[in-house]
Amino acid sequence: MIGGFLGAGKTTAVAALAQHLTDSGHKVGLITNDQGRELVDTAMLRSLGFATEEIPGGCFCCRFNSLTEAAASLTEANRPDVIIAEPVGSCTDLVATVTYPLRRIYGDSYQIAPLSVLVDPIRAMRVLGLAEGGNFSSKVVYIYRKQLEEADLIIVGKSELLTKEETELLTSTLEREFPSAEVMSVSVREEWNLESWFERVTTGEQVPRAAMPVDYDVYAEGEALLGWFNATVAVSAEEEFEVGVLLRDLCAAVQRGLEKIPAEVAHLKMTYSPDESLGGDVAVVNLVRNDLVPELGISLDEPSESGQLIINLRAEADPSALAEAVRQALLETAAARPGLELLLEHHEHFRPGRPEPTHRDA
Repeated sequence: MIGGFLGAGKTTAVAALAQHLTDSGHKVGLITNDQGRELVDTAMLRSLGFATEEIPGGCFCCRFNSLTEAAASLTEANRPDVIIAEPVGSCTDLVATVTYPLRRIYGDSYQIAPLSVLVDPIRAMRVLGLAEGGNFSSKVVYIYRKQLEEADLIIVGKSELLTKEETELLTSTLEREFPSAEVMSVSVREEWNLESWFERVTTGEQVPRAAMPVDYDVYAEGEALLGWFNATVAVSAEEEFEVGVLLRDLCAAVQRGLEKIPAEVAHLKMTYSPDESLGGDVAVVNLVRNDLVPELGISLDEPSESGQLIINLRAEADPSALAEAVRQALLETAAARPGLELLLEHHEHFRPGRPEPTHRDA
């Protein structure tokens, strides 16, 4: 499993590890997970050609049987020798509720790799009190810190965002506060130090230790503070448009709406799949903090006339307010482009329910 809080860069890291394993001669299967449906992560990973199963409607700990069924489905269809699972970014206690029961019940079928937990370095600096900036409330931070506490490997991703001095400060703080974990800095974008991390994941095995204590009341209250919004939007235009420009403008319009709530953004991500493409190509835009400019992670070379947009938004705010911010952003973006239509086909907004693990091994 590759875990980490919302916006940490898990999906990009999963894709990089999957490609590394594929290039090394392995067959890889991926499992994505979310509280809702219509996932950007699944669309992106499938567009890269990886066999991917999706478990919506709850985290791995509460959907343990769905996890093993998804693994069995991948095995039957593709016979992978490595399965990479990406859990929900707001979930914790994965060792006691997922990997230990998996070892106990299916120990003859699986070897469990060390649990990697990714952190966005800027968000981590703020959570740990090392830098100023927008932050989550204490019960959401409780989940964030519990994720780090159970990690075997804490991976400081996007290390290119920090200076050498900031990296050393963050690394030393993580090592002091979470002594059970090995801390590594990597950059997926710049392909720096990935080999060292991948080597630890693919050759090591998770060492059992006592499960960490978790206050499930605080955990549930922290998750309930987070709003979830998912949507699919049909896009059509009278003339071809540049996909990247549209995605950035729409994301910026949502960002302006969130500032008015106000909402602390955990992750806003969108994929656009053009109707003209036969190869499953997608464009992807991300926003992982309030004070960032939306970033185009994957672009399309050709303009488009129509396609489907998937929007996933997670933020500390009332989910109905998130839904309204997205609706207004769609109207604003369409109004600024005569001949463009953005039709909201499906959407859901909610707060995650109380986590109720299927198993919990101490």
